[in-house]
Amino acid sequence: MSGLMQIGEVVERVGYSFRTIRYYDEMGLVTPTQRTPGGFRLYTEMDVYRLLVLKRMKPLDFSLDEMRELLSVLDALDGRVPSQTPREELFAKLDEFRQAAEARVEKLRDRLMMAEEFSQRLRDEAEGRHDGGSPAPEPPVREAHTPA
Repeated sequence: MSGLMQIGEVVERVGYSFRTIRYYDEMGLVTPTQRTPGGFRLYTEMDVYRLLVLKRMKPLDFSLDEMRELLSVLDALDGRVPSQTPREELFAKLDEFRQAAEARVEKLRDRLMMAEEFSQRLRDEAEGRHDGGSPAPEPPVREAHTPA
């Protein structure tokens, strides 16, 4: 049983809930490598790696199908799953995912910047009113950055 982890240890390592890990199992994204005679899920380091890939994709709003596809590409490139797809095509697909991730990260940066500006505006407003001053002036409207 060396190298195998029960779901509780995986929860601690990955930071997902039991429910999320079971859901990904039901969706066929990360199936436990083995089960005990009592039916307990047993995971390997590779299973944990796959869950971490999903965890990194989630904030970028990748769909379950996109997650499944990327895991398939990674499995084929690592030789864990036989594939008839030429390696050049697999790397091209991986590059498509990289580009999509970069575009989504840029969108998140823009949203974060707007949120930070809003938060600062509220701080300024609260400080101005607390000090008996007038409301802070409206900040200039900034155009959101859109990748070309």
